[in-house]
Amino acid sequence: MSRAVRWGVLATGGIAATFTEDLRSMPDAEVVAVASRTDAAAKAFAQRFGIPRAYGSWAGLAADDEVDVVYVATPHSAHREAVALCLEAGKHVLCEKAFTLNAREADELVKLARDRGLFLMEAMWTYCNPVIRRMTELVRDGAIGDIRTVQADFGLAGPFGPEHRLRDPALGGGALLDLGVYPVSFAHLLLGEPDRVQADALLSPEGVDLHTAMLLGWSEAGASALLNCSIVADTPLTASVTGTKGRIDFPRGFFYPERFVLHREGHEPEEFTAGAAGEGLRGMQFEQAEVARALRAGETESPLVPLDGSLAVMRTLDAVRDRIGVRYPADGLVRPAPVRGAGPKRA
Repeated sequence: MSRAVRWGVLATGGIAATFTEDLRSMPDAEVVAVASRTDAAAKAFAQRFGIPRAYGSWAGLAADDEVDVVYVATPHSAHREAVALCLEAGKHVLCEKAFTLNAREADELVKLARDRGLFLMEAMWTYCNPVIRRMTELVRDGAIGDIRTVQADFGLAGPFGPEHRLRDPALGGGALLDLGVYPVSFAHLLLGEPDRVQADALLSPEGVDLHTAMLLGWSEAGASALLNCSIVADTPLTASVTGTKGRIDFPRGFFYPERFVLHREGHEPEEFTAGAAGEGLRGMQFEQAEVARALRAGETESPLVPLDGSLAVMRTLDAVRDRIGVRYPADGLVRPAPVRGAGPKRA
């Protein structure tokens, strides 16, 4: 693929707008189509960003022969439907996080993409950020020794009323899938899938989590992670990784960082910066560049955001929900796989 990558945007909410704004800064990409559930919303978005084609149905976008890859920006409750539609139409897909509502849905999409030989990636932009990539290089090279603890949090004060999608179980509401996916993914990036999951939560009257605390454990590595997410408290939004030889601290906004500080005994603190987002950009161009690189290389999965990693994160999120007693209508009768060392449920 020597020409510009031609993107379609599926959904027209705030995250779709941010993504499109960043994408317009990419020299080798263009947005050629947008879709919504209504003609009015699609046309308004298209006019705002100068997009040539607007569809009042997702199927219209999926059938557009001039679209190479679709960015799915719907709430996660619709990810399975939207991604499957695009894959079945032969489109490559970048799907927002959380990848799906549960691991079963995620597994279905991954199998479909692999069966069709199509590119699929979760839009975990944090993994593509050059500062995060530099951190993982240092950790891999032993800069802080063996990891012993990971701490991360993501909380917003709200308030979010009962009518908000974050309070609706049918839409996958709660703090965990919207915000908790970031600290959980951060821990997975460093340590992989945990073999112990404990959690405690404050639940809403609707049955979604307003605030969740998680303690994850890795027996073989001798490591643990203390993670928090909230839609009722403005948490620090920081992260820290402590090893046997040092510590790495991320300031507020760890999930799209511009810097971190390395602390090692006998050394002055070292600040690392790399690849700031750029004037007026949020940093989504890094994941956009990774999608374009993979498509040009003929790859169907990204080594930065591997599908097996996304499946593992969904299994952990399922396990957390099982511990705190949060279930969505889409879960049906499927129960998550047991995880050793589970704590008691708290409702």
